Amino acid sequence: MPVLDPATGQQLRTVADATPEEGIAALDAAAAAQAQWARTPARERSDILMRAHRLLLDDADRLALIATLEMGKPLAEARGEITYAAEFFRWFAEEAVRLDGGYMPAPGGGSRFLVTKQPVGPSLLITPWNFPMAMGARKIGPALAAGCTCVVKPAEQTPLCTLALAEILNKAGVPAGVVNVVTTSDPGSLMTPLILDPRSRKLSFTGSTAVGKILLEQCARTVMRTSMELGGNAPFLVFEDADLDAAVEGALAAKMRNIGQACTAANRFFVQRLVATDFAERLTARMAQLPLGPGTEPGVVVGPLIDGDAVAKVTELVADARARGAKVLLGGDPVEGPGNFYPATVLTDVPDDAMICHTEVFGPVACLATFDTEDEAVDRANDTPYGLVGYVYTENLRRGLRVSEALDSGMVGLNQGVVSNPAAPFGGVKESGLGREGGLVGIDEFLESKYIGVAL
Repeated sequence: MPVLDPATGQQLRTVADATPEEGIAALDAAAAAQAQWARTPARERSDILMRAHRLLLDDADRLALIATLEMGKPLAEARGEITYAAEFFRWFAEEAVRLDGGYMPAPGGGSRFLVTKQPVGPSLLITPWNFPMAMGARKIGPALAAGCTCVVKPAEQTPLCTLALAEILNKAGVPAGVVNVVTTSDPGSLMTPLILDPRSRKLSFTGSTAVGKILLEQCARTVMRTSMELGGNAPFLVFEDADLDAAVEGALAAKMRNIGQACTAANRFFVQRLVATDFAERLTARMAQLPLGPGTEPGVVVGPLIDGDAVAKVTELVADARARGAKVLLGGDPVEGPGNFYPATVLTDVPDDAMICHTEVFGPVACLATFDTEDEAVDRANDTPYGLVGYVYTENLRRGLRVSEALDSGMVGLNQGVVSNPAAPFGGVKESGLGREGGLVGIDEFLESKYIGVAL
């Protein structure tokens, strides 16, 4: 199947288009390797992941170029993603040797409780196109650290990053059969038999909520363990006592990271009325300075969107907002080809009933609305089925903590526009997902607790 450059529409190369039978072959390999990998000492698994961490960093320039060519993000961001990916391998290398258990006397006497943790087993990992290298590492890292083998299915738009990652892991010493990559243009036909196969004991998926719900229904048939990192609709709250310079910089980070194509991207900006005009002017001025072009060009910040469908979606959402009364302060119209470009855009006076307020934009569009009271801001921020992340800017510590706790989200950036960190638990509530990736709990998603009762 072809892999295309979203900046030009030209074919980069072709990769194998796996059939369902080849998917089963990958699961055969993972199942055959599971017992031996689970018995591999934790220190050996840790050493392999540490070598992978070093190899990623040593090869960062080449890997970043691969990410930019097949995904479109600017090279500077791609290099940052390689560093981010490498940190997951280092973090879970350290966690691999810290798996704990427990020992205690039974409350009634006569026996002892011994608790240990064991790998859940062969795991299916489905990664997205927007952070192909980092999301691969965020899933593969804890799986390997816990002693699980895996089958990795990358997004059809960005298979080259995952294949490069597998190459790195092979060089680091991962045994044959432990990590298996299948690339396909028909993920439903490939993955359904794997999900329904009783040898598969874990599914970790990052992608849209709609697809996640389908996968959950399939996983229910075998009661498979699941981790779901799904869609977002992040609110960004700016209170009148906020440091506006810091808020604008945070807004740029939260909105424009990866050209707005991130589940953590700020989608709805709520600005207290007293500072709304000032904030809008400052944000518009900063976004107007962001160069647009192919990610390989020096200084570019706004690269192409992933494909033509992404441009069409953003165009439709902006047109709907304008039809409902939103005003365009910057941008607002797609850029003619070649390539899948949409300019940095700022909309103000966006009504709550606009489609863009209820849909994950996945593009470089900032939608501004005003609020008057703290309770109003929280209520409007929470008026969504999603709950991945929220952002709060205020110089009042009490308010900051109060609002952060009131937001229905798994993560909050308080006076910061980027929350992702391998050492922190990443995940959402409501329809934004199940489980957490990263942090102290990330490895637990690939472990089962076993209780052994010991008679005295």
